[in-house]
This record gives sequence, C-alpha cells and structure tokens, in this order.
Amino acid sequence: MNYAIIPVAAVHYGIISFGALIAVLFMVIVFLASRYKRCPSNKILVVYGKVGVGQSANCIHGGGAFIWPLIQDYAYIRLTPMTIAIPLQNALSMQNIRINVPSTFTVGISTDPEVMTSAAERLLHLTPREIEEMAKEIIFGQLRLTVASLTIEQINQDRESFLESIRKNVSPELNKIGLFLINVNITDITDGSGYIDSIGKKAAAEAINQAKVDVAEQDKLGAIGESEATRAKEIRVAENVADSQKGQKTAEADRRIIVHQQEAQAVNGENKAQADIADSNAELAVKQAAALQRGEVARREAAVEIQKAQYRAEAERLRAEEVIRQEIEKTKVEIAAEAQAEKTRREARGEADAILLKYQAEAEGIRKVLESKAAGYLNLVKGCNGDVKSAATLLMTEKIEQIVQLQVEAIRNIKIDKITVWDSAGGGSKDGGTSTANFLAGLIKSLPPLHDVAGMAGIDLPEYLGEIAAAKPPAKPQIKAKPAPVESEGA
Repeated sequence: MNYAIIPVAAVHYGIISFGALIAVLFMVIVFLASRYKRCPSNKILVVYGKVGVGQSANCIHGGGAFIWPLIQDYAYIRLTPMTIAIPLQNALSMQNIRINVPSTFTVGISTDPEVMTSAAERLLHLTPREIEEMAKEIIFGQLRLTVASLTIEQINQDRESFLESIRKNVSPELNKIGLFLINVNITDITDGSGYIDSIGKKAAAEAINQAKVDVAEQDKLGAIGESEATRAKEIRVAENVADSQKGQKTAEADRRIIVHQQEAQAVNGENKAQADIADSNAELAVKQAAALQRGEVARREAAVEIQKAQYRAEAERLRAEEVIRQEIEKTKVEIAAEAQAEKTRREARGEADAILLKYQAEAEGIRKVLESKAAGYLNLVKGCNGDVKSAATLLMTEKIEQIVQLQVEAIRNIKIDKITVWDSAGGGSKDGGTSTANFLAGLIKSLPPLHDVAGMAGIDLPEYLGEIAAAKPPAKPQIKAKPAPVESEGA
C-alpha cells in the first residue's frame, strides 16, 4: 500500500509545480507586453532616461519601443497643428513708415529627427498654450525684422516674395525649439500715413487713363473702317450699274452720264469719308489731350500726396527720434540720480555704522576699565580685611606723588614779572634768615600740606607719613628805619 501512494503524491506535486511555472511565465509575458509602447500616427513617442550614449531622448514617430522599467520612462507629444494670430501693429519698414501687418501663422511639431529631438528637449510636458506663447514671441520678432528689411512697394505688390522672406526668417528660429512653419496668411496691410492708399490711387489713375486712350484708339479705327466700307460699297454699286448698261448701245450717252454721276458721287463719298476721318482724328486728338491732361493732373496729385506722406513719415521719424533721445536722457538722469542717492545712502549708512561701532568700542572699553577697577577695588578692600577707609587711604597714598607734582607744577607755571620786598633794618630775622628767603618760604607754605589735601578728601593719612607741627606765632618785626627797597626779578 505504501509503494502505491508515493507515486500518486509525486504526480500531484509535479502538476502543481508545472502550473506555477505556467502562471509565472504568463505574468512575465503580461508585464513585458505592458512595457511595450506603440506610437500613434498623430503623436511622437519620447523615451527618456538611459537611452544611449550622447542622447538626451529617443524620439519615435510610428512603430513602438520597449520601455525598460526603473531606467527609462516615456511621454507623448501631439502633432496637432496650432493656429497663431499675430496682430502686428506699427512695424517700421525700410522707408521708416510704420505699417500694420495682421497675419495668421500655422505651426506644428516637426517629424524631422533633429527637430524632433529639439522638441523633446524644449517642449516636452508643456501645454499647447505655453507652446503657442513661445512660438508667438519668436514670430513677432522675426516678422518685425522682415518688415524692416523691405520697402512698402515690395511688401504690398510682391506678396509672394514677402511671404518667402517671412518663411526664410521664421522657419529656422522655430526649428530651434522643435516647431516648423506650415502656412502663413497675410490678411491686409495698412498704414497710418495713407502711403499705401496713395499708391493704389496712382495705379488706378494710370489704368483709367490707359483705358481711355485705348477707347479713343478703337473709335478711330472704327471710323476709318466705316468710311472705307462706304466707299467700297459705292464703287461696287457704280460698277454693277455700268456692267448692266454695257449692252445697250442706244443708251451710251445715258451710261456715260450715269458713269460721270457715279464717279462724282464716288468722289463725293471719298471726300466725305476723308472729312469724317479728319473729324474723327480731331475728336481723337481732343480726347487724347483731355485724357493726357487728366492723367498728368492725377499724376501730379499723386506725387503731391506721396510727398505729403513722405513728409509726415519723416516728421514722425524725427519726432520719434527726439522722443527716444529725451527718454534716454531722462533715463540717464534718473539712473545717475538713483546711483548718487544710493551712494549717499550707503556712505551715510557706513558712517553711521562706523560711529556706532566707535561708540560701542568706547563703551565696551569703558565698561572693561570700570569692571577692572571694580575688581581691583574689591580685591583691595578684601586685602584690608573689609576696611573701606584703609583701602581709600592706600589709594590716596598712591596719588601723593601726583599731588606733589601738581603742586610743583602750580608754582612753576606762575609767571611773576617783578617782586618787591621791603626788608627790615639789618636785612635779617631772629632765626638768621633774610626777608627774601622768609618770603619764599612763606610762599611755599601757602600751598596746602598733604595732610590738609587728604583731609579735604575725607581721608586720614597714616602716622608713618608724619604729622603737622603746631604753628608758632610769628615774631613781631622791629622796624627801626626804612631802608631802600630791594628788587628781585623773577620769572
């Protein structure tokens, strides 16, 4: 029993494995089929990503391509033509006359390989509206350039050459972005100065005058033909009459008379025909003169209108040049003023920044000095065991040298032109000093002692700096006689 069951299980396992293999193969085929993209006839298939060395995209028109997952992607560009209205106004021609050239351009995506690549690089994922705006800017510029290179006569009379010039200038620029020019339609060409109307009037006047001359020429030929026909008819009638009377011998005289009459009538008819021809020639000459007069008048009027149009065009050109020059000068002045204002603002800003930095630096220095002094004073007070008075005394002691120096400077800088000392008799005092010496000693003693200076500051100097001796009462001078004055010069 066991040997019979094992082969059945193996068969079932093999069937399941074969079914799974078929399912996997089917999924692979479906996946590969989903990655193969076909290109319709009205579109371009753009495959981008890793498409080849030196290529930004692979453009396909018709057919299809396999899109590798992860490393490639695709998009479509429509080949539907676009109609763009170009209402060109006030375009300047070669004659400096501004004209209006309303036109309609039909453009589309090109299927040329190089142009298709440009379209894939510049127009992919853009909307038709965005593509039309881009093409409109190019067409406007090239159409103005074409009009500026031609005269009014070349633009208005030879439309085929004008359209060919437009195609020659517009097509290469459109090809640069992947477009090509399908058709150009110029609806009507007008100008504000009336120059084109003057050209039309001139051509119409010339055509009318030529038609009048042709009519007069045909009238002349008709009159001459009619006169010749009448003469031939009369001659023929005379010949027939003469032939019918040749057999009549009895009427020879009558025949001759009739012949003479017929001859006379023929001569009269010929003279009449010649008179009619002369009248016709006279009328023709009159009509020709009148037509020539009207043609000359029309030609001169047309010339006057052309000169007026040229004068207006030249005036407009000069006015435009003056306006442009004034606008340029105005712009220069504005730019210079703005530059000067910006320079002034920047200089003021720089000066303000410099002043601010200066004051900030000074404030920072003062703060550092005060912090250092405060720290020094704090350490000094701590060194004096918290006795602030002792600390102040020490600080005052450090300043004694400066105070003494200031006292010396105060005496030294005193300018005394002349000192007169009245010395007493004997020229001396009890202690053996002269009056002059006593005067100078008293002058020096008039300066405040160090203890007094410290006392003014509210500080008691330590005892090791000495004490002020008690002042002795001055001895009363004994004046015996009035000696001669002793003068001492000092500076």
